[in-house]
Amino acid sequence: MKGRVIALDHLNGREVAALIVDGRLEDLFVDKDDMPVPGTVYLARVDRPLKGQGGVMMALGPQTGFLRRAKGLAPGQTVLVQVSGYAEAGKAVPVTDRVLFKSRYAIVTPDAPGLNISRAIKDDDRRDVLQGIARGGMDGADAGLILRSACETADDEDILEDIEAMRSLCDQTLAHQELGLVHPGDGPHLRAWREWSAPASVNTQAGSLEDTGALDAIDALSRVDVPLGQGSMAIEPTRALIAVDVNTGADTSPAAALKVNLAALNDLPRQLRLRGLGGQITLDLAPVMKRDRRQIETAAKAAFRRDSVDTEIVGWTPLGHLELKRKRERRPLSEVLG
Repeated sequence: MKGRVIALDHLNGREVAALIVDGRLEDLFVDKDDMPVPGTVYLARVDRPLKGQGGVMMALGPQTGFLRRAKGLAPGQTVLVQVSGYAEAGKAVPVTDRVLFKSRYAIVTPDAPGLNISRAIKDDDRRDVLQGIARGGMDGADAGLILRSACETADDEDILEDIEAMRSLCDQTLAHQELGLVHPGDGPHLRAWREWSAPASVNTQAGSLEDTGALDAIDALSRVDVPLGQGSMAIEPTRALIAVDVNTGADTSPAAALKVNLAALNDLPRQLRLRGLGGQITLDLAPVMKRDRRQIETAAKAAFRRDSVDTEIVGWTPLGHLELKRKRERRPLSEVLG
């Protein structure tokens, strides 16, 4: 199956959005209803400060939130906050007071005035047109605006409509006075429309996950081992970290270790993204000479630079493990579908 296909379906009663590129599952959105998703906005009450951490616990309603860098906030004060990630088991929901209103083409930023256009849009004539659309859509507004890269090929009327919708949502949210939930975050189907803006064929029929092969790919994500041609890697979440073990398999040639390590690093961002894994990640790579480490680091940086989830290459341990630190933007797939 060639080209980009988006399957919007349901699995175990939950919304699922799958992006398939040339027959391979590239991205996956699926959520449970027991926790707020990133983008959810609350008018929260400051509960208590956490000494030594520079943050405060916040009452979101039925949930408890944690706001970092909360200098100057006093218990009982109300603050508009937005869920910024998924909570680990038993921990508070991470929130930020820098609220954004994000859609397919426009991001309205109430705390950051100014009109900005994605740097990915290089054409000067197109940037001039978008600047005019931005000025018209935000005329008289105190909030700022960012036009996303999808605006480069989008219809001007669609962009303006998106700006007006996000501006209206921003105004309504800022005017909200009642404690608790103000605006829910986007579900998987709406998030897919917002984030997967490149041209694609969209299949909304029941059973589209099976028809596109995404269902089999989702099932494979429940397995630890990931084949890599002659070798393989095992991805195993533990309580403390994500362990990745790379093996050459039956290949005993001199170049086998470096070859399988590079293959593992090329596919690792996709595997972590699809499995919803983040936090501390330790790679036990196939044994290579120290002189090969620079090539491995370069490959790792290039692979994660193309990924949508922020990941930092921390460095090598004395035992020769490569350590990463990855933002927890998603819930583990095993929890969502479990």
